[in-house]
Amino acid sequence: MTPTVLALLATMPIVVVAVFLVGLRWPASRAMPLSYLTAAALALFVWQIPAMQVAAASLKGLIVAVRLLYIIFGAILLLNTLKESGGLRVIRQGFTDISPDRRVQVIIIAWLFGSFIEGSAGFGTPAAVAVPLLVGLGFPAMAAVVAGMLIQCTPVSFGALGTPILVGVRDGLTGDAAVIEYAASLGLTTTDGTLSPAFLQMIGFRVALLHAVTGTLIPLFVVSLMTRFFGPRRSFADGLRVWRFALFAACAMTFPYVLLAWSLGPEFPSILGGLIGLAIVVPVAKAGWLVPSRDDTWDFAPREDWNPEWTGVIEVSQDGESTNRMSLWLAWCPYVIVAALLVITRVDALGVKALLRGSAVTIPFNNLLGTDISSPEQPLYVPGTIFVVAALLTLALHRMRVDAFACAWSDSARTMVRASVALIFTVPMAQVFINSSGGAAGYEKMPFVLADAVASAVGSAWPFFATFIGGLGAFVAGSNTVSNMTFSLFQFSVGERIGVDPGWVVALQAVGGAAGNTICVHNVVAASAVVGLVGQEGAVIRKTLPVFVYYALLPGCLGYAILWSHQTGWLNAGSIAATIFVLALMAFAARQLTNDSP
Repeated sequence: MTPTVLALLATMPIVVVAVFLVGLRWPASRAMPLSYLTAAALALFVWQIPAMQVAAASLKGLIVAVRLLYIIFGAILLLNTLKESGGLRVIRQGFTDISPDRRVQVIIIAWLFGSFIEGSAGFGTPAAVAVPLLVGLGFPAMAAVVAGMLIQCTPVSFGALGTPILVGVRDGLTGDAAVIEYAASLGLTTTDGTLSPAFLQMIGFRVALLHAVTGTLIPLFVVSLMTRFFGPRRSFADGLRVWRFALFAACAMTFPYVLLAWSLGPEFPSILGGLIGLAIVVPVAKAGWLVPSRDDTWDFAPREDWNPEWTGVIEVSQDGESTNRMSLWLAWCPYVIVAALLVITRVDALGVKALLRGSAVTIPFNNLLGTDISSPEQPLYVPGTIFVVAALLTLALHRMRVDAFACAWSDSARTMVRASVALIFTVPMAQVFINSSGGAAGYEKMPFVLADAVASAVGSAWPFFATFIGGLGAFVAGSNTVSNMTFSLFQFSVGERIGVDPGWVVALQAVGGAAGNTICVHNVVAASAVVGLVGQEGAVIRKTLPVFVYYALLPGCLGYAILWSHQTGWLNAGSIAATIFVLALMAFAARQLTNDSP
């Protein structure tokens, strides 16, 4: 079979998602089983993978899906507990006191608080925290999900204290002689010839630079898409009018983010960048600087005018909430507890992480069905446990009635069940796709077949496409870490093949892998499920897809400019394409504002 035909076949599970989920607007509960069957059929009959290996990959997918459902349940439980206790009403009022403008609120919660949570835990946790909080403040469920997905780019490469770099890139590159030789040429190997922390810090700094340039516009994208799709006037201009505050909030996070990547390494850019941004932006917003005046406050239309597709089964209204009186600090305590526990359980030096991930508390799903596929689980380490602990502590802190807490549990369980059908096919599809090597046909795994076909076709223009391959990995696997583990060595090899610095190509891979989280199906399913928005996954992806294209294309242009500058100078195809792209975005924004002016 020719490489072209094989690559086209490898795209079929993704094409099924694009056609049925995004194009024909099928719910994920219908589209993803079809995608899974397509991937399994290709693995069995084209790649000729043993049936037991396909079954083991599917079983691993089911195990991961159960983990995701546990996280979803915990996040919903915390939201419902706060609703029943009256804490949500107090939090809502607190944000109104900072600014009643929804554009300001979404930037603070999704971009800054979401970046901090991403840096703490990663793996989709920001959506599980920020999305229900936005719904609790009165945002339409779909608007909250879209905002939560859009920020899943800039902070993701340094999520979970740098896991995509420290684990994904490191494990993806470890053991290759060419990588060790490259690192040695930079003086960045250890005495035993392995990759040093300084090497990973160098890669991380390059990743941070690309993210900082590209991510500066993300808060503006968030507010502009929110006002365009969910505003009373359906206008980009309503979001663009807060460009000063959006750019200020972006830089308040990305400037320290880059400095932290350069000085401290991959563990801290997102977690401390988000905290520093909050410390800078919240007082500025509260003081009324750079934000719209109270007379120019933007809000959604009345709830009765919302499109029914925007709302989930979780309804958070002030009428049904407890009127218990409590301080703003006490109302926020559950989220403070979540943030604190995430940090405490993720920092190696504190020792809690090793305890929660020890063999005594690990369920050893190893060598599933006699294959080399494993999925050991540490239930105490999963963020779902932290959410449940926070909810239990809220019961005492907010002096809730037991019957109200029981109601929160039952409502949360019902919402989780609605998400189960989509996830139990989405994640197994990804696992079959990734674990498709070693078959009797002798083909590489499906992601490699796709990537190699692109690399062979584009040659020296590869930097333009490297980010899209990273995004493909995250789209399928649902993880920047897995994408980096899968493609880092491939990206490095392509860089050497075309004669450019392979370290920068690996950095492009990491940025693309982060961008892919904005459209990843199982992240969308999980974020939607947290607020009961089931069956609208395709609509969410259609709204986030343009931002993914932006976030993959601009770094690709910058990467090309950097990688070929030593031969062609800085005025090359990459820098020209980046300039045209940015000018086109500016012209579009100016036209929207001009057309909307009185």
